[in-house]
Amino acid sequence: FDWWAQAMASLGYAVLQPNFRGSAGYGPDFVTKGHGQWGRKMQTDLSDGVRWLASQGTIDPKRVAILGASYGGYAAMAGATLDPGVYRCSIAIAGVSDPKSFIDFEESNVTSSKSSRVMYWKQFLGDPKTYDEISPVRQAGRADCPLLLIHGTDDTVVPIDQSKRMEKALKAAGKPVEFVTYKGQDHWETVGSARIEMMKAALAFLE
Repeated sequence: FDWWAQAMASLGYAVLQPNFRGSAGYGPDFVTKGHGQWGRKMQTDLSDGVRWLASQGTIDPKRVAILGASYGGYAAMAGATLDPGVYRCSIAIAGVSDPKSFIDFEESNVTSSKSSRVMYWKQFLGDPKTYDEISPVRQAGRADCPLLLIHGTDDTVVPIDQSKRMEKALKAAGKPVEFVTYKGQDHWETVGSARIEMMKAALAFLE
């Protein structure tokens, strides 16, 4: 059960949940295919799915939204900035907006830059020299659709600073953005009352 997908489907939206490369459930080789592919093939796997649905006549390609949380939050921001021309709007929940500052945050919370946690992120993000290329913050000027940013104040996995950075960059670039925060909400959206309010905000933005 996925509450975001079910809520959207119950209102008549067609929902695509692709198993893009790097995701679990298809064995280690499929996960490895995602290494170094944040903002690259992991992203175009999503837009390829959108184009396929459009070719089948299932969706109107001019009325597609991208919504996601955690990595999906990054993908939603990247969809608006790194893969233009695909989405009408973007809803990013608790997403990484700037790989460099996020890695700095991760390294500040461990005793070694070679910790398994840090190495995990670095595997997927790829060459540090290219971080700016896959950073929605650094590419905010390319945003071609409105964005809604949602983040809980008690997120210890992806700090709320990541959404604050994105809001600041989009405003500086003159791009449309809304930012909603929820006091006490964590990365896993376990506070039920805030979860309902998050969904209401997302639906209002979509409509």
